[in-house]
Amino acid sequence: MTDQAGERVLRGKYRDYCSACVADALLSLSPDQIYTLSRSESGAVDRLGSASYNDAIRLAEEKIRDKLKLPDFQTWVEQYKKDPDRFDPHLIGLWESEEPATLPGRPKEKEEEGRRPG
Repeated sequence: MTDQAGERVLRGKYRDYCSACVADALLSLSPDQIYTLSRSESGAVDRLGSASYNDAIRLAEEKIRDKLKLPDFQTWVEQYKKDPDRFDPHLIGLWESEEPATLPGRPKEKEEEGRRPG
């Protein structure tokens, strides 16, 4: 795997990890908690108004991201390289859809590996 390809995979895994953390936090909230959290977002009262539930989720997601204090990319890479097993169980597979088809770990290649000639 080239350095550029490795960087793409790591960036994809980082986005996947952050997305999974935010999703876990968001899914642990009730609809009322999501609405309350979205209203607490600075200036959200003006922005939310009679907005939809999707808008409330988007605003709550912004607030959750801030509260989680997720590591920046470089910090995450250092931690990931030291102990990938700490992070891999939290990945939900989004990173695989960002990989070019020629990189290892793609579902297509996994399917081909399982095929036997004849």
